Amino acid sequence: MSLYVEQSGNLDAPTCLLFLHGGGVSSWMWDKQVTHFKHYHCITIDLPEHGKSQSGIKFTIDGAAKSILQTIDHLVHNKSMVVIGFSLGAQVLIQMLHLQPNLINFAIINSALVKPVSNAEKLLNPMIRFSYPFIQKRWFAKIQAKTLYINDQYFEKYYEESRNITQNTLIRVLSENMSFSIPHGFSNVSTKILVTYGEKEKKLIKESAKLLVASNLNCQGIMIPKIGHGAPIAIPEYFNSMIENWLTKNQLPYQSETLIKL
Repeated sequence: MSLYVEQSGNLDAPTCLLFLHGGGVSSWMWDKQVTHFKHYHCITIDLPEHGKSQSGIKFTIDGAAKSILQTIDHLVHNKSMVVIGFSLGAQVLIQMLHLQPNLINFAIINSALVKPVSNAEKLLNPMIRFSYPFIQKRWFAKIQAKTLYINDQYFEKYYEESRNITQNTLIRVLSENMSFSIPHGFSNVSTKILVTYGEKEKKLIKESAKLLVASNLNCQGIMIPKIGHGAPIAIPEYFNSMIENWLTKNQLPYQSETLIKL
């Protein structure tokens, strides 16, 4: 599968950070992270049917995970591997951990849904067919962008990509997103994992974070205060500091609330 990949930072660094974006956006959402972590080897990848990954291959979480693992095998050798995923990208990351439980050294799973939405298949088609015409409208994109903390700097990119997504792609991506659950055997993953979500996120995301933390002994979980769905974009300084301190010092922000294992 052909995916659009960008490498930046110090390509000779001993640690590689790979960033996986959320649904409906692309790798530009990580601009503030890539700039901050320029002393690391950074990789961003556009998921299938997103951004510049428009090769005609249909998006699935499993297919994306397998392709990204192939990309890691091709580009990263003898390095500590860190993967950071947001929302849909976090679901892909979970699947990558399932497929290669010993490959990734550190994983940051941000705002992942792992509790399937009941009746999603029945609701999706009529819901998207009704709402799809609005996606082409600037005023509707402005509302959506606000919920994701996308500011004026990135709005035009977001609006362009929103207008380019087809109705069938949207149904397919949302179906994958809303039906995803923790893979069997996730407890065997040896990666050190940090699970995060925002205090203002929806109930299913909060419950998903708790399920993930309870599903693997190597998982830590925190709630990021005063934020909804979009911490990497909304509060990049906080998010970047959280990642760096966790990776280098095993420290978590004192303002955050730690999730207790069930």
